Amino acid sequence: MSLFSFATPLDIDIVLQDTDDRQTVDVKLDKNKREKCLLYLDGETVKGAVTIRPKDGKRLEHTGIKVQFVGTIEMYFDRSTHHEFLSLQTELASPGELQHPVTLPFAFKNVEKQYESYHGINVKLRYFLRVTVSRRMQDVVREKDLWVYSYRQPPESNSVIKMDVGIEDCLHIEFEYSKSKYHLKDVIVGRIYFLLVRLKIRHMELSIIRRETTGVPPNQYNESETLVRFEIMDGSPSRGETIPIRLFLGGFDLTPTFRDVNKKFSTRYYLSLVLIDEDARRYFKQSEIVLYRQAPENSALAQQQAKEIQAS
Repeated sequence: MSLFSFATPLDIDIVLQDTDDRQTVDVKLDKNKREKCLLYLDGETVKGAVTIRPKDGKRLEHTGIKVQFVGTIEMYFDRSTHHEFLSLQTELASPGELQHPVTLPFAFKNVEKQYESYHGINVKLRYFLRVTVSRRMQDVVREKDLWVYSYRQPPESNSVIKMDVGIEDCLHIEFEYSKSKYHLKDVIVGRIYFLLVRLKIRHMELSIIRRETTGVPPNQYNESETLVRFEIMDGSPSRGETIPIRLFLGGFDLTPTFRDVNKKFSTRYYLSLVLIDEDARRYFKQSEIVLYRQAPENSALAQQQAKEIQAS
């Protein structure tokens, strides 16, 4: 293959505006690779400049230079297909020659970014800039990722979760969570009340599980991932005992709940209460919760976006 490979005849740098002032997000791109991406919101302008440097001062002919702003959904089990839900393009230069470095500004104004960025088990929702220097022999392409958040207003209704767990004549417990919808920096507050205990329980834990659904039947994939495992009791409880629950979400790598994004994927979250007895038998009960991203108090733009989304 090396016999047919070509050295890149030029360097391309993509620099976004306001990089020093803009918030960044630490993103896991691959298994062992992380990268800081600049954070953008729906409706924000994406602007910057592209610098192109021919190598060794050689004259380079091209048939045009363009920059694209792209939003794609990529399925890991079908890498040959990328679903583009956003594609904007600006021509930076008409056909000509390059011999010295050139800097070309660009701006995509008030871009609608209807989905939040997401890197999951089987799917990736990605926003990026792509610069293409077209040539007769081989195009030169560079890409730069950015990250998008979507904020939501707090829900008007937020019901309490109450459920019972029971094994006839052995165990009966009642658990309660103060609400069913949480923002990503929220606190899960609840309690567990033991009405009947005839099992020797070794310990109890609370887990947060993310269930990712990708594709459509018959080619639909479901993957569950335990993101948080939190021990709430060690030792056997007594009848009438109450165990409080207080779990801070801010320290965990959570995303909002996503519902049928572009008809390609969904993510749902569940609180899973697990009891383990002295024989290592497990008893569990799951209840679904909804997670949403709440706008920071000091971000006027984010709050305006959240209000507009809520109104629509």
